[in-house]
Parts: sequence; structure tokens; C-alpha cells
Amino acid sequence: MHPLLNIAVGAARSAGNLIMRHYDRVDELRVHTKQRNDFVTEVDRSAEARIIEHIHRANPNHAILGEETGASGDDEVVWIIDPLDGTTNFLHQFPQFAVSIGIQVRGKLEHGVVYNPYSQELYTASRGAGAALDGRRIRVSRANSLEGALIGTGFPFRDDQDVDGYIAMFSEIMRKTAGVRRAGAAALDLAFVAAGRLDGFWELGLKPWDMAAGIVLVREAGGMVGEMSGRGDPMNSGNIVVGNPKVYEALGGTIMRHLRTKKPS
Repeated sequence: MHPLLNIAVGAARSAGNLIMRHYDRVDELRVHTKQRNDFVTEVDRSAEARIIEHIHRANPNHAILGEETGASGDDEVVWIIDPLDGTTNFLHQFPQFAVSIGIQVRGKLEHGVVYNPYSQELYTASRGAGAALDGRRIRVSRANSLEGALIGTGFPFRDDQDVDGYIAMFSEIMRKTAGVRRAGAAALDLAFVAAGRLDGFWELGLKPWDMAAGIVLVREAGGMVGEMSGRGDPMNSGNIVVGNPKVYEALGGTIMRHLRTKKPS
């Protein structure tokens, strides 16, 4: 295992232990609303602080991009951190949440860790070295088309998102596939695509910390990652589509038919 990935694994497990110590007493937590349907708790903040402490103990000069603390430092190595992806699920004791840590080196995503502290499943990947679940190699599914495929998604919840376009996408994809699942933690959805549990996934309006680790996982498991419009980088736009190569192509084509190309006057 690459030394940076090894540090990320230790940081994710440490944060996961902290998260689970609060799982059975979420009613005691202080919860703050960042925006409509977007919450943060003291657990999110404490978990991120623990991850950063773990990183800087080994690499004090590395830069950080965290969901709760923002950007800090100036280095060719940037740690992209979501300390608790799926906070709403956690607050409802719905066991679909994760610690997500991506590592970018000289502008390229190199390593990723997604850890579900409830199930203790650990997904890891390094560029050029493959992806693994609990140390066992994983690959994307072998689905040949949308027919019979199981697709993951995330619902848009901000006022500036193209809800009408999303509903049209959802309607067509639902009719073409075996089903669409919305579990509420994008990092785990991406990990599930890497492991072949989902055949594809799409979502609008994500942040870099939601995607960084999962992108590495999907690519290293043999999957495709792209921006919904077919141009640009999902890390910049927040609009992502992934899947095994055949599902990715079919899913992307379906989505593009319903993208809003310009804002209404």
C-alpha cells in the first residue's frame, strides 16, 4: 500500500471510531443548518479535525480541502476530506454514511479511501494499482446496457439546481433500468459502482469532497467517470456520471438529452 494511502486509511478508521461513539446518542448532538436540507454536527467537525491531525502528524506541510474547514495550506499534495458523508442519514441512524478521503498530487487524483464505520467496510484505491474492498480486488459490473441495470442517484435539493431536468432524467432512466436507488451518501454510491453493487450513478451539484475518493475507486475498478455534459471535469462542475464502460455510455446519453443548456430568461 502506498504510504499516503496508508495514512488515509488510518485517518479514516480513527474518524470512523469517533463517529460510531456518537451513533447511539444522536439526539444529544448539536445540529446546525448550513442551508436547506444540509446539516452539520459537532461530530462532522470533530471527525474532520481528527483526520487533519492524523495527516499533519506525518505530513505537516500538506494542503487540506475539507468540507467543514475549507482550504488551507499550499502544497502539491492536497487532501480532499468529507469527514461524514451522509450526515442526514447518520442523524436518523440510517446506516449509509462514510468517511471519504481523496488525495490529489500535482493536480491529479492519486489515492482514495471510503470507509463505512457502521459496516466497517473499507474501500481503497491508488492510481495504477487497482481498487479494493477490505483488501480484496474489486471491479465494476459487467452489465451490457441500461436494461436490467441498477443505478444510483442523488436528488437535487438546492434552489439553483435544475430540478425539472433532473426529474426528466430520473423518469427515463427509471423506465429503462431495473431500478434507481437514492441512499444519500455519494461517496458510498461511487464505491458501490466500483464494487459492482451498482452498475452506474449520476448526481448534480456535488462538491469535490463528495467525489474525490470515489472517482479514484471507480477508475481503478475499470469504470468510467465523466461530467454530465460530456465536457469538463465533474470535480469542477459537481455534475457527475459514472458506470462500467457500457452503462456509462448509455447513462450519459440519456442524461444529456435532459440537460438544461441555458438559463431561462
